[in-house]
Amino acid sequence: MMAHMSKSNGSKQLVRSLDARMVAGVCSGIAACYDIDVNLVRLAFVVASFFGFIGVLAYLAAWVILPEEGASASIAEDMFNKTRNG
Repeated sequence: MMAHMSKSNGSKQLVRSLDARMVAGVCSGIAACYDIDVNLVRLAFVVASFFGFIGVLAYLAAWVILPEEGASASIAEDMFNKTRNG
């Protein structure tokens, strides 16, 4: 499980991971980017979900905003470009 590395300066880019994903790769992407255990990130989303459903909303937002590993654009960027150019 590797985070996407930028070729210019070797820094990690936050992307939805293709490895170790359970739903959309949001938690595994965050864990890979910040070098923390993926289970801690998943637990944080679950705990946040008990407080006003914010964990689910944050997960869905990240799913739309973060690009998938190897993709050039996120779901939101693709939708925006289609409506803008279409």
